[in-house]
Amino acid sequence: FWLKPFSAQALWIRHSSFPACSKVHSDNPPRTMSKMFTRFVQPGRLALITYGPCEGKMCTIVDIVDQTHVVVDGPECVTGVRRHMMPVKRLSLTDFRVVVRRGIREKGLKKALEKDDTMKKWSESSWAKKLAAKKARAAMTDFERFKLMVAKKKRSVAVKKSLKKSK
Repeated sequence: FWLKPFSAQALWIRHSSFPACSKVHSDNPPRTMSKMFTRFVQPGRLALITYGPCEGKMCTIVDIVDQTHVVVDGPECVTGVRRHMMPVKRLSLTDFRVVVRRGIREKGLKKALEKDDTMKKWSESSWAKKLAAKKARAAMTDFERFKLMVAKKKRSVAVKKSLKKSK
C-alpha cells in the first residue's frame, strides 16, 4: 500500500497492484474516486461514534494520525465528546463537513459548527431522526409500550374499515 502524505485533503489509499493507479503519483486523488465516494476521512467531517463509551454521540474529525486512526473532538460542551484518538472503524462518517484546518482548537471548532449550523442540520436529517426515535422507543416504560400497541390496533382497524368501505 502507498499512503499519501497527510494534508488538509482527504485520506486516500492507492494499491500498487492496480496498473492504472501505480503510474500516477499526483497530489490529488484520481477523478474516478471522487465520483465513487463522497464521504472522506478529513478534518472537519462530522461523524457518529458507533462503539465505545461515547457510542451514539456526534464528533468532528480534527486530525488524521495514520491510516486507521483519527483525532476527534465534540467539542465537549456541544456533544459531550472530549478530544481523543480513535480508530476510523468505530466511526460512521456523515455528509456534513465544516471547513476547518487540521488540529483546530476546541474554541475554533465550536465557532465553525455554530457558524454553519451544522449540528442543527444534523438533527434535521433523517438519520438523526431515526436515531432519536430508536432512543425514545428504548426508553419507553411498559405502560407506554402497551398504549402504543393499543393505538396501533385502533389505527389498523380504522384503515381496514376505510379500505372495506372504498371497495
